Amino acid sequence: MRLVVGYLATPSGADGLALGVRLARSLSATLDICMIVPPDRTVPTRVPTDPGYDSVLVRQANRWLAEARAAVPEDVDTEVHLCFDDSFAQGLLNEAARLGAQAIVIGAAGDGLIGRHGIGTIASSLLHSSHVPIALAPRGTRTHDVQRVREVTCAIGEREGAEVVLRTAARACERTDTPLRLVSLVALDRHPKADTDAAAHAAAVAHTRQVLDRSRELIDNDAVRVTTELAEGDSVETAVGALTWHEGDIVLVGSSRLAQTHRLFLGSTASKMLRVLPVPMVVVPKSADHLDH
Repeated sequence: MRLVVGYLATPSGADGLALGVRLARSLSATLDICMIVPPDRTVPTRVPTDPGYDSVLVRQANRWLAEARAAVPEDVDTEVHLCFDDSFAQGLLNEAARLGAQAIVIGAAGDGLIGRHGIGTIASSLLHSSHVPIALAPRGTRTHDVQRVREVTCAIGEREGAEVVLRTAARACERTDTPLRLVSLVALDRHPKADTDAAAHAAAVAHTRQVLDRSRELIDNDAVRVTTELAEGDSVETAVGALTWHEGDIVLVGSSRLAQTHRLFLGSTASKMLRVLPVPMVVVPKSADHLDH
């Protein structure tokens, strides 16, 4: 199993690298640290092996990659890759395809509150085009002394694609031997009529029970503990805020129903969750292709 980290020599890049190390260690995966630089019109798409190649940009990028690799603990198998592409996001997608990676990991963009997510141009491009899951590290992930994934939370809805998210979460828990928490969000702002609140709540309870039954069929590991929880609030944000989170937790969510086959598309619910979520989020494509590796 391989995980690609989109690396920049910035605090955001360090956050993504820290999450990549945590996931790679938990999943017993190889960590591929990838840096994408703009191409010189005279060079091929891969870094040449000619020792006489004296591009200042390439030399500096190689130094940054060496520093990133040195920062990874010895117990995590690591490789570094320097590639050329006009688009950082497309370069990462190309590398993920070339390496057969099961996910891409990136850090939050820009300035903002520590422990919160920020979606910049690169993340936005990946979240609307990737063929593999995208793991997003909140700001400040690099400062946390978390060695492994503690618990996987799977946010399950009733729309198409929920089955793929559940299967992905089940596979991750089997591989990492961590507990799985199934969460159903009940946001009352979606039900403007007060007399529908009780019905919405009852439907969410029934759906969560169905998902729990299905998860037990998918998880062939008696050591994996499965729990369910309803998160209620006036909005998605308050519902997510009502949940208890710990360092080492991650959240899996599915793509929007607008996503093309085999691709991601960040939906409105996931976008709202990102505003308040203090732990890493993994967005899963509609297709189950990534489960075949």
